[in-house]
Formats: sequence, C-alpha cells, structure tokens
Amino acid sequence: MESTTVKKTTKKDYRKQILESFKIHVLEHGELPKSVFKFAKDMKLKEEEFYTYFTSFEAIKSTILVDIFEETLADIEKQGVFEEYSAREKFLSFLFTWIEVLKKNRSYLLSLYESKTKSFVTLPKESAEFKEKFKAFANEIILEGKETEEIASRPVISDRYDEALWIQVGFVFRYWLDDRSPRFEKTDAAIEKSVNLAFDLMGKSALDSFLDFAKFMYQSK
Repeated sequence: MESTTVKKTTKKDYRKQILESFKIHVLEHGELPKSVFKFAKDMKLKEEEFYTYFTSFEAIKSTILVDIFEETLADIEKQGVFEEYSAREKFLSFLFTWIEVLKKNRSYLLSLYESKTKSFVTLPKESAEFKEKFKAFANEIILEGKETEEIASRPVISDRYDEALWIQVGFVFRYWLDDRSPRFEKTDAAIEKSVNLAFDLMGKSALDSFLDFAKFMYQSK
C-alpha cells in the first residue's frame, strides 16, 4: 500500500515577527526605522500587510509595553499564591515580577527611553493602553484593600488611588532604567520602600481614627 506523506504548513506569526524585527532594529540602530515602507520591505512584507497588524511604530511600542504587562500577570498567576496575598503584598509582587519581565527587554528599553526625560513620575506617551490595563488591575487590588480595611476610604482622595499607584509604576520604571547596582538591588529596595510608604498613606492613619472618634462624639450629643 502506497503511503502518503502529508506536508505540514506552518503559519507564520507575523505579529510576533514584526515585534521582534522592530526590537532588533532599535537595538542595532538605536532609533526607530526610517519608514514603514523600508521596514516592511526589509522583512519581505508588503506595506499594506504591515498595516494588518499595526498602524504605526508608535502602535508597536505601545504593544510591547502591553505585552510586558500581560506577561507579568501571567507569571503572577503561575506563582499560585497571589490570591492569598494582602493588597500591599499583591502590589509588591506585581512590581517585582514586572521588573523581572522588563529585564528581558532592558537593552531595547534603554535604547528608546534612557535619554528621555528624567522625571521620576513619567512613562512614555505610548504607555496609554498599558496605563488603562494597569488601572483596571490596580483598582481590583484597591477594592480588595478597602474591603479588608487595609486601605482607607476617603472622600475624593480614594478615587485617585489608582493614579497614585500608576505614578509609582513610573517612578519604578525610571529608577530601574538608571540603576547600575548589582542585580538591580537598589531597585528592589526602592520598590519595597515606596510601596510601604504608599500603602501606609492609603491605610487608616491616626488622623483617620481621630476624625472617626470626633464624628462619633459629635453624633452622640
């Protein structure tokens, strides 16, 4: 009986290929490609095929930041203990894991962002989608913290907690880019100290207790 050999065709993941080629170009040239046309041509793609996946180089940069965030969440899930953590521990776990994923892309990130503004609270403009997804994640942690009273509910201020945590992400990102310590030990210390400060400020303070007591005394008259 004659045997039939079936040839398997592997479908190329052009999205992934474009992302990797973009990173390689930035690493080799220290700048963005000159044009979509030239970039696509070097990849042996038609320009219109490029636009099937991305509308611009800014969109690619945005996607890379989002992919790093998504990989961070996936790694957190694999740890298996995240759900048992307190709100403070969850945010610490996120930042430590995020830094580990950032390390895989450090040379690329340095090429694009090291010489940019040194402000400790800014992330690149292409981080808008990352910010949106991060805030959704942060608000889950904040809500849980409020339910367990680890985080205090305060008029007006409570609605800005997610923005405060986003600013902290920007601080950690900038600090890590500038960190030259062995194994990025200074970044680890900065994460721990800054997160402890943030959650101490969001937690119930002596002032909150005083105001609660004063309100109770006033209402008890």
